[in-house]
Order: sequence, then structure tokens, then C-alpha cells
Amino acid sequence: MKTLYLIGGTMGIGKTTISQQLKKDLNNSVFLDGDWCWDASPFQVTEETKEMVIRNICFLLNSFLHCSAYENVVFCWVMHEQPIIDRIIEKLDTGNCKVIKISLIADESTLRDRLMSDVASGVRTADVIDRSVARISMYQTLDTIKIDTTNKTVQVIADEIIALLR
Repeated sequence: MKTLYLIGGTMGIGKTTISQQLKKDLNNSVFLDGDWCWDASPFQVTEETKEMVIRNICFLLNSFLHCSAYENVVFCWVMHEQPIIDRIIEKLDTGNCKVIKISLIADESTLRDRLMSDVASGVRTADVIDRSVARISMYQTLDTIKIDTTNKTVQVIADEIIALLR
């Protein structure tokens, strides 16, 4: 039985970092960041591009799920609305798969600090801070397991996620 980890959270919460750690810690694992399926310049949000990114994500996730080399598939993306999560899951072949839906959360101060650090290092632009903070509450209403990342190391968070199967 494979395990598919869907890891959501607002921008800067640590999705990619945690997912990379999970990829290292889990046996026979593969990682997909949803942002890789929609990396364009200029970045355009239209109905067509939103459909395209879901198709891209589901194609790759299904490819990983069908590949016998992988036991664990780790996917992260913002996924701030339940219909996004539902649309992805309904397009996946999860018959031989346990799906674990997770939302990473943190308090506003922690999130601001992480994002300001990213801005200072040139990884992000300053406009992401208010947009990301505004989405914090959206994750509370989702049908996901909430994992608070405030004051925790990457390894502690990854270990909490791995322990969900025990």
C-alpha cells in the first residue's frame, strides 16, 4: 500500500522544506511541488491556466502512484480551498493508496518572520507577506490534519507527519 501525503499551507509556512525532509526520511519516496507545474513568466491566473496546473499535477502524481519504485509520494502546494484538494484527489488513482491530507499552520508572528527572512535573502518579494498572512485562517476550515509549525524544527515536523501512520 502506497501513501500519498498532500501537504498544504500558506506561502512561506515551510511546505517545500518539510516535503524535502519527508522525501529523505521516508522509504522509496518521491516529491512534487505544485509550483513546479505552473512556473511561468509572467505568472497568469486564468481559468485556462488553473485547469492546466491541475492536469499537470494529477498527471505527475498518477505517474508516481503507478510506479512500483515508490512507496511514498509527497506533494505540496498552497491548497487553501477545499475544492482544490477535492479536485486533485478525485482525479487520482488512489485505490491502492492511503491519502493523508495535511495543512501546515503557524501563528502570524512566526509566518511574518519566516517571510521577512525570505524577502531579505531575495527568495520572495515583500508583497507576499500580507497575502500569505491573509490566508492563515483559511486552513482551519479544511478537511485536513492541522500541524502547527510554530517554534518547531523541520525534523520535528517531519517526524510528526510520519507518526500519523503509526
